[in-house]
Amino acid sequence: MKPTSELLLRIALCALTVPVIVLFYRHQPHISPTTVALTFLLAVLIVSARWGFWYATFVAVLATLAFNYFFLPPIGTFNIADPQNWAALLAFLATAMIAGQLSERARRETVRANQRRKEIERLYSFSQHLLTVESVPELLNSLPRHITENFGASGAAIFVAGRSDVYRSSPETQGIETDVLESVAARGEPVMEFEKGLAFVPMRLGVKSIGSIGLSGTTLSPQSLEAMATLVGIAVERTRAIENVGKAEASRENEKLRSAILDSIAHEFRTPLTAIKASVTSLLSGGFDGGQQNELLTVINEESDRLNHLVEEATQMARLESNQVELDRKPHKIGEAIARALEDAKKTLAKHPIEVNAGDNLPLVSFDLELIVNVLSQLVENAAKYSPPGAPIKISVESNTSQLLVSVADRGPGIDEFEQALIFDKFYRGKDNRYSVQGTGMGLAIVKAVVEAHGGTVGLTSQVGQGSVFWFSLPLQTGR
Repeated sequence: MKPTSELLLRIALCALTVPVIVLFYRHQPHISPTTVALTFLLAVLIVSARWGFWYATFVAVLATLAFNYFFLPPIGTFNIADPQNWAALLAFLATAMIAGQLSERARRETVRANQRRKEIERLYSFSQHLLTVESVPELLNSLPRHITENFGASGAAIFVAGRSDVYRSSPETQGIETDVLESVAARGEPVMEFEKGLAFVPMRLGVKSIGSIGLSGTTLSPQSLEAMATLVGIAVERTRAIENVGKAEASRENEKLRSAILDSIAHEFRTPLTAIKASVTSLLSGGFDGGQQNELLTVINEESDRLNHLVEEATQMARLESNQVELDRKPHKIGEAIARALEDAKKTLAKHPIEVNAGDNLPLVSFDLELIVNVLSQLVENAAKYSPPGAPIKISVESNTSQLLVSVADRGPGIDEFEQALIFDKFYRGKDNRYSVQGTGMGLAIVKAVVEAHGGTVGLTSQVGQGSVFWFSLPLQTGR
């Protein structure tokens, strides 16, 4: 409905159109009535094209009366002397009415065509947005707001079968009842309540309904509403398919990783068990002198220690991941932890000169001594494993007002940027050394878990061919 003031203005302009034409032609000598009739007819067409049939009808009636009164003899009366003029007058009125109706029809078709074009453009833009989202929750949460913005609706809501939530453009969405959405989704038939400004359409995939969409304050045609709902249904199924493919791929990769981990752990456990079994079998067979027996017993002892170390690592990793480790934090000098770590790793470090750069005036730090000793042991043993014999290993300690920084530098092969992002992950081992260096890939993961449990951070600086520097920080909580 147009505002009253606009209606009155249009009626006034229509009423003025006829007098203006009459005044213009009344001052033109020897003017032909045909010319006047065609001018009136042109005015009717213009009004019909601009404002519609009923305005054009009003102008046509006024023009007929004015044509009769001012231009058909006897002039100045509504009488018609010549019967031919009756035919002309009726022909003019009929022509004006028909021309106005045709013009109105053309105008309506033009308006509908423009509306359909805009709706198609909106649907295209809407489909482009749907292609950018690859998560079902993200899609459903963003769609109602995007529908209201893109299609000029005052509110929108989406219901998807199998989900308990109804996704709305805003909490204040009025009139879009959940019961109606569920009913439309179940029946698969649209419900149009244009008098209330409401529309409910099912989201179909072929003949299957997977949900429904409700809109308030919409001016979309039923065809565009159904097209939009179909696009949303396709987008929901598409994102579901992408998620399922991703889950399937992740499951395959997880299975491959699990197999690789089990192979790695089985290999690490099998190696000492095989050595122990072979040594025990040899001892039981007899025929060895004292020196040979001692050598076999030494193998059994070393491999038993190695096996025990593997079990301890796995147990500690499990406890750290389940947050079952209680820190026994007390003020300590970091030098105490370094000395104990070097003593524990003395056998591994036998072929490497060690340089420790830690001043005597370093502050006391509150930490669990046993766990930090384990961290340092892991780092120095890791440096020894991956460095060539004779390559030095350097331990440095620095402090500032907030933290203590400990670093372990080696002269190993270095780690490329891709692997640096993975090196602290559980069970990850370098691609170039995973088969040549013993280990389960849990050492650095334990280091990370222990340091983070203390509120610190771990990191790595490395250059391929130049070596690596592993570092960790501990927050300062006590004075010197």
